[in-house]
Amino acid sequence: MAEFFHLSTAERLEALDLAANSSGRPPHLLEKDIWVVWSLQHLFAGPYADHLVFKGGTSLSKAYGVIQRFSEDVDLTYDIRAIASDLVGDADAPLPSSKSQEKKWSKEIRARLSDWVAVEIVPRLQHDLARHELLATVRTESDKVFIDYAPLNTGSGYVAPAVMLEFGARSTGEPSEPRTIHCDAAEYLPDVEFPTATPRVMRAERTFWEKATAIHVFCEQGEFRGGDRFARHWHDLVRLDAAGFADRAMADKTIASAVAEHKSVFFFEKNARGDAIDYYAAVAGGLKLVPNDRALAKLADDYQHMVDDGLLLYDAEPFDVLLERCRSIQQRANPSLTTFPRFSLILVWSHPARPHGC
Repeated sequence: MAEFFHLSTAERLEALDLAANSSGRPPHLLEKDIWVVWSLQHLFAGPYADHLVFKGGTSLSKAYGVIQRFSEDVDLTYDIRAIASDLVGDADAPLPSSKSQEKKWSKEIRARLSDWVAVEIVPRLQHDLARHELLATVRTESDKVFIDYAPLNTGSGYVAPAVMLEFGARSTGEPSEPRTIHCDAAEYLPDVEFPTATPRVMRAERTFWEKATAIHVFCEQGEFRGGDRFARHWHDLVRLDAAGFADRAMADKTIASAVAEHKSVFFFEKNARGDAIDYYAAVAGGLKLVPNDRALAKLADDYQHMVDDGLLLYDAEPFDVLLERCRSIQQRANPSLTTFPRFSLILVWSHPARPHGC
């Protein structure tokens, strides 16, 4: 069986075209997916794998198969207990206890994470790319790593020929579990060997609350400071609901409270009126998943960009249908104001604006 990256350029082009014709997926997305899986294979074969957790929308599509949206980037958590054991100590919940301590922790963790990426991740990636003679380069932006590959196919330009590995290190990534991941093209080309990976993956129930609270912030602020491509969160939430994970997540008060506590500490945000956003209230019956008219137009525009470039693959429902399904989730999440346990603290303070990713 021939390995995909060992094929000639002409053979790889032919393979992608065959998989595209069989799957209905654009060749440039199938190609990028191969690089995504190769990246995960590399990372979770490394000496730091026990402290890494794969999370976010890409984990939902690749590890759980609950979304048919193409996910182009890889979100990862490096366990805070591994990178900052001296700060965390033996506390049950690895969270700072005050505003000043949070600032100290965040500053120190960001510095350590950037150093760790530069020393551990980048050289190993460069070595593997060179060893396998793969046409790609590695660059960094703080704690983000980009694998820029020479594309065989291009789309509209909405999806770049680069895999972004985005690392964070302010949580444990729990709960998580190992999941096996394959390339999308593999099922259509049985005679070609593609990369595979078995990363530790954040459980889908927690990903539901991570995304739901990010949407809640957008609805409260009327904007998404993390840039474009934010419509994916609404799409992912609806797919999680269809797979039964939304109801399971809403029934799990422990996970909901853990997300609320973590975001209250590390992702303090204000709404459009300047008031602090209460994550505890959001997960306890005050969740907002449908934005107002001004923000709605931004969301609709970003969603259309995703549809036009083929990122939603088979299930690109009309925008109005997507919103109705989000309203249904919102109604079920907010049957009445529920009291959730607040763990050790509720911190309300002001932070500089930062992207509110998932």
